Amino acid sequence: MKELVQYLAESIVNRPEAVEVTETQEDDASVLELKVAKEDLGRVIGKQGRTAKSLRTILNAAAARTHRKVVLEIVDEQ
Repeated sequence: MKELVQYLAESIVNRPEAVEVTETQEDDASVLELKVAKEDLGRVIGKQGRTAKSLRTILNAAAARTHRKVVLEIVDEQ
């Protein structure tokens, strides 16, 4: 799942070298944290959150095949 988010995020942003994905395991779910360059944050979120919602939909469809729950968090680093 981590590689999928990495690939999708790098395809969207202007600075793919700044994309960073970390994965943590919890009881019933995997939590993926996506960090991008500050100027690319809007591109990853999209208008009214549409791009972020699409990323989560793709991720949940892939996770359903492995019978796991995956949560995608887009981290705004300050």
